[in-house]
Amino acid sequence: MTEKKFTKEHEWLENRDQIVIVGITEFAQDQLGDIVSIEFPQVASSFKQNDVMAIIDSVKASSDIYCPIDGEIIGINEKLLEQPELINQSPYDEGWIVKIKPSSPDQLNSLLSKEQYDNLVGQNKE
Repeated sequence: MTEKKFTKEHEWLENRDQIVIVGITEFAQDQLGDIVSIEFPQVASSFKQNDVMAIIDSVKASSDIYCPIDGEIIGINEKLLEQPELINQSPYDEGWIVKIKPSSPDQLNSLLSKEQYDNLVGQNKE
């Protein structure tokens, strides 16, 4: 199991064989409430770190999803087009949002560990 990395903007990343899978955290989906739709980026489009790459609409608000690293979108979770609630039900598994081919894999090293992220959102159980 690959260690997940996190951003201050509440995205998670998992590096699987040079492909980075990205979603939003449990904390983020809980804050958003019931998710009703998502606007995906175009496959093959490139983003820089911190560019807005997607928008999630929930019953509470619309929220920008930021690209956590430089790279090219190589896949989207098409299940979310019909079942956006998967983000609420399974944010770290079936609710992933995009797959990115990183252009600067070293950027992963500057992201937060789970412990650092939990401290950020006040969820550390220690």
